Amino acid sequence: MAWAEKVYKVRNGKKTKQFTWRACYKKPDGSRGTEPGFPTEKTAKNWGEEQEAAIRAGRWIDPALQRTTFGEFARKWMKAKPKRGNTIDKRWNLLERHVFPKWEHAPLIQINWFDVDAWQQGLACDDVTAGHAVSLMSSILTGAVDAKHLTVNPLFGRRRTRSVTSSPAARKKTDEEKWVRPEVVLQMAERLGPAIGLHVLTTAFTGLGWGEGAALHRNNVLRTRRQPHDGGWFECPIIQVDRDEGELVEYTGRDADGNKTGLVLQLEPPKNDKRVRGIDIPPFLAELLRYHLADWPHDYVFCTPSGVFWRRSNFTRANIRPAADGREALPAVKGHAPRGAWEPLMPGLTMRDLRHTHDTYQDQIGVRPALMYEQAGHARPGIKAVYQHPTPAMRQERLDGLQEIYERAMGNLGWRTLWGRVDLRKAPRRDQPLNSPQTITRNEELAA
Repeated sequence: MAWAEKVYKVRNGKKTKQFTWRACYKKPDGSRGTEPGFPTEKTAKNWGEEQEAAIRAGRWIDPALQRTTFGEFARKWMKAKPKRGNTIDKRWNLLERHVFPKWEHAPLIQINWFDVDAWQQGLACDDVTAGHAVSLMSSILTGAVDAKHLTVNPLFGRRRTRSVTSSPAARKKTDEEKWVRPEVVLQMAERLGPAIGLHVLTTAFTGLGWGEGAALHRNNVLRTRRQPHDGGWFECPIIQVDRDEGELVEYTGRDADGNKTGLVLQLEPPKNDKRVRGIDIPPFLAELLRYHLADWPHDYVFCTPSGVFWRRSNFTRANIRPAADGREALPAVKGHAPRGAWEPLMPGLTMRDLRHTHDTYQDQIGVRPALMYEQAGHARPGIKAVYQHPTPAMRQERLDGLQEIYERAMGNLGWRTLWGRVDLRKAPRRDQPLNSPQTITRNEELAA
């Protein structure tokens, strides 16, 4: 049975006649629990009885745990929820840059949706990052519920209020909205040469992510898919994303307490099972890869000329930016002949745009959803993901469509070769079938 006790105030080391009431109750382990600061005996006793009722019902939360600060519990939660290294680094960045300055010392019980929603509207970051910060806070508070520090998560299921400055008309277009015309892809590739340019071309026509392309080992290129089809066999070359070392990751390492331990650049498994896949590659790309593998002395297909992994920022700065944004003429320097100026092709283009471009091409040529999701490495939602599967006919239709996109772009540019490695005797007309005898690769010409 709960009870109340007087607590006299002390001034200058002496007890005064003023007092408040302290609630007393029996905790689940039989020990005495207390909560001070009540104005009357009745309110203190009622509060204690509420605690004992919650204990009997199995829903009691220790008030001391409810007063745990958000920062203290967030660090405990981060240790208990290990993720891939890059994910851990992103979470710590969100906490340190955005969440902790406001909420690190706030007791869990004092966090409410009204204050969080008002705070996120004023964050000095883009709207997507603000959403990620709120989502991470919500995940941590759900953990606090699970750990019996809170009864409910005040952020769960709530919709953020968008800042008036982030209206669709005012927001800058992001790389999520970009795709690249095939002619621009070919011009970029030609500028960058047969090693780096092939990385650009492969990304646009296969949908490889940056880390997947940078981690691509020559043993996983030009493997063969073989399936029964139409009384015989369907075969096509594929690029295989490796299950164990299929992605090159780059992030700031962290210890269990979130302290930075230095740059990490290493191979890791893909982030989910859907990203472990065989990507069917069209004939023109297969031929270019054969030439490249014959010339390239290194194990990794798209590494630097010296055989080490590219850092993403270095690859972008040294290659993508000048090829896409343009450059002035460069004079002769030690190790380099004079180089001509490049006109801008698509300022701001990124390797991520090229991955988006591949999925856009797939939609353009009508690739069936079962195959489209598989080739992009995406998880298809809904029951159709269980009942529908790619067939050889679907695969051939996709390969024909990608080949046609390439050949039409070559024709539009008036080109017959890329780096002298794929020869079109005559560019196809727009109304000409893909299998026309006027379209011929170098290997077919030699065989003839």
